[in-house]
Amino acid sequence: MQQIEVVWENWHWKPIPMSDNSSKETNNPSKSSAADKEQVVTPWDVQGATGADGKLEAIDYEKLIVQFGTKRIDSDLIARFERLTGVRAHPFVRRGLFFSHRYNIKFILVSKNDLFQLSISDLGLILDRFEHGKPFYLYTGRGPSSGSMHTGHMIPFLFCKYLQDVFHAPLVIQLTDDEKFLVKQDLKLEEANKFAHENAKDIVSFGFDPKLTFMFSNVDYMGSGFYKNVLKIAKCITYSQARATFGFTD
Repeated sequence: MQQIEVVWENWHWKPIPMSDNSSKETNNPSKSSAADKEQVVTPWDVQGATGADGKLEAIDYEKLIVQFGTKRIDSDLIARFERLTGVRAHPFVRRGLFFSHRYNIKFILVSKNDLFQLSISDLGLILDRFEHGKPFYLYTGRGPSSGSMHTGHMIPFLFCKYLQDVFHAPLVIQLTDDEKFLVKQDLKLEEANKFAHENAKDIVSFGFDPKLTFMFSNVDYMGSGFYKNVLKIAKCITYSQARATFGFTD
C-alpha cells in the first residue's frame, strides 16, 4: 500500500509522494547520539547537548522539528505567503529566526488501493482562509514578571505587528498577571497587576491598530475582588494539602 501526503491546493486533492527522509529521521533512533539526547529545550530552560569532549554544542534545530512534531517553513510556503499578500516575508522568516510551524493535524483517508494521509499546517490553514476571504485572528501574550520589557520580549510583538498590518486581522494580547503571581513565590498580586499595566504601555508603543487590537490583564478582566481572593488562597494551598482535603488520587 503506497503512502502519500495529500495537500489542499485550489480546493482539489493533489497526491504527492511523501519524503523518505522525514520518516527515516523520526523512526530511526539509532541516529540519535547520546549527546543529542542531552539537549534540553523547554519554556523555562534552553541548553545544548554536551559532546563526548565535554564541550557544549549548539542547539540542533532539525531535531527540535522532529521532537515537537512541527514542519519547517520552506521556500514554497514563503513564496505562497508573498504571492497571496503581495508583501515580502518578514526578515525573521527569511533569515530563519522563525523556522517552523505546527504540522500535527492529520487525517487518514483509505481508498480501495491506496492510503492517503492529509497533513494540515497552521500557516497553511491561515493562508487558505486569507485566500478565500475567511476571518481569523492573531493571538499573543506576555507574562508580566517585571515593570519593563527587554529586547528579547520585542520579537513576538514586532512579528505580530507585521502580521496584523499584512492580514488586517484582529489581534488578542493576553497579560497573564495571575499566572505570574501563582508561579513566583515572592511576587504579590498587586505587584503582578502593576507590572501588567506597565508592560501594556510598552506593548502599545509598537503601534498596533487600536480598532483591531484587544489587550487585557487576566486579573482586571475577571473584574472582581472574589477572583483576587481565590488567587491568594490558591497560592497558600499546596498540592499535597489539596489531595488530603479533597481525596484526590494520582
